[in-house]
Amino acid sequence: QVQLVESGGGLVQAGGSLRLSCVASGRSFTFSNYAMGWFRQAPGKEREFVVVINRSGGTYYAGSVKGRFTVSRDNAKNTVYLQMNSLKPEDTAIYYCAADEAPDRRSKYARDYDYWGQGTQVTVSS
Repeated sequence: QVQLVESGGGLVQAGGSLRLSCVASGRSFTFSNYAMGWFRQAPGKEREFVVVINRSGGTYYAGSVKGRFTVSRDNAKNTVYLQMNSLKPEDTAIYYCAADEAPDRRSKYARDYDYWGQGTQVTVSS
């Protein structure tokens, strides 16, 4: 089993920045064998794709965050990061990280991810 734990959420003013972290762990778990995605869910809305980074560092961003958010991973620390700049009120959501057992894939579909964290709240005030 794989455990994913997000952190770094909080309250920030519009135009500000936050950095989210997601630490992965588990028995016989090899972080570099997973593509890692970030999704978010705003109140009353469906969960939506934000970004994915595969094991070789290839990325795919949602159009709404491209140019403002940056994903990275540190395989030695079993951690994926999401640097969020120029935040907008519409970025307010619970942010989830997820692990895909297909390490080279860059999927935007939640159904392709095998493990999920509990989420961290990001609130952007106007």
